[in-house]
Amino acid sequence: MDNSQKFAQLGIAVALLGGVITFIGLFPSVIGLEASAGVGVLQMLTILVGFSILISGAYIFVQATYYPNKRHNLAQKVGVRLSMTGVVLATAIGLADVLGFGSNSPLIGQRPTLGPWQTAGLIGSFMVASLGLLIFALFGDGTPDEPSDPDDTLTF
Repeated sequence: MDNSQKFAQLGIAVALLGGVITFIGLFPSVIGLEASAGVGVLQMLTILVGFSILISGAYIFVQATYYPNKRHNLAQKVGVRLSMTGVVLATAIGLADVLGFGSNSPLIGQRPTLGPWQTAGLIGSFMVASLGLLIFALFGDGTPDEPSDPDDTLTF
């Protein structure tokens, strides 16, 4: 088994771990935690960290499977940046009330609420991140060549 297959398996494992963490964040009763009203800060952080790990694992898998030792073209670089923008937007939108720029800032002793606009923003930013990953996977150059800039590829 060569290195690219090992990294592809690692990417699948990391993406699966991220999916499980995101699922636990969305549905905490799965692991026996009591569900309470609202979405807490820890629950939102769990969702965001899980999604970030999921996207990272997917990138590792796509790079190791389809583009080992290949240079990234402009479309792939745009896809990576679009995906990371989606993750940053999800973080900003998910923590908006906690950071103080959301419309439902909690009072002392209250939990922040996740409103419909915030939910739509989270789903939209997750879709933007997924679109970036899809662009990275579909618009890669299939011809092998050696990179001139070591920052252009991930070598597996």
